[in-house]
Amino acid sequence: MPESVLSAVPPRSRRILALDIARSAAFVAMAIYHFTFDLELFGYLAPGTAVSGGWAIFARMIAGSFLFLVGVSLYLAHGDRIRWRPFLSRLAMVAAAAALITVATRYAMPDNYIFFGILHAITVASLVGLLFLRLPAPLTLAVAALVVFAKPYLQSGWFDAPFLAGLGLTTWPVRSADFVPVFPWFAATLAGIGTAKIGRAAGFWQWLAQWGDGNSRFGRIAAWPGRHSLLLYLVHQPVLIALLWTFAKLSG
Repeated sequence: MPESVLSAVPPRSRRILALDIARSAAFVAMAIYHFTFDLELFGYLAPGTAVSGGWAIFARMIAGSFLFLVGVSLYLAHGDRIRWRPFLSRLAMVAAAAALITVATRYAMPDNYIFFGILHAITVASLVGLLFLRLPAPLTLAVAALVVFAKPYLQSGWFDAPFLAGLGLTTWPVRSADFVPVFPWFAATLAGIGTAKIGRAAGFWQWLAQWGDGNSRFGRIAAWPGRHSLLLYLVHQPVLIALLWTFAKLSG
């Protein structure tokens, strides 16, 4: 996190507790949604429940919140200068986790496997987002709007090659259990970067860094999932599925 943003904050408080708690909230929401998806998978909910109505909106809000927080964190950590070692280390972990998800789902559900899910989107957004760290906030937010609204005008047969499907511009429907394409989802990361810039100019992050006590029991508990969200993302679905499988066997 840039010293110029948090220079007045005591060293032990320089990690912004509220952002970790926000990531925790996003993770809990994601776990709730995935549990609903798993209940449908095991036949406890009607087919299509998790991908329709309010649940579909809920899923979009969760993906958007994760990608928005990626943009905020990217700017706070690298807005003054890109710290390549921690950036590349984190990027490698996320990319490896994304590859693991692809391999695992390709084996478990070959007709609906995840080839460009939320972790793939975070990997790409983190890389491309570096190009926007020094641009003015209004321009960054304007590009975010373009990414959202330009998609219908950019869709073309030129993007129908399978290796370009992650752009979200194909003319054919994509089948995947989790599909978070660049268009329009990169807009959420750009919105996070733009918002972080505005917040910095207003002194918001310095103020927020002094809010809350990361050493309190509540602070530690509430922030823990957000600080370990990548690990929890990888393990929570196998755990949920194992629990439901066990319940189904015992109750059957």
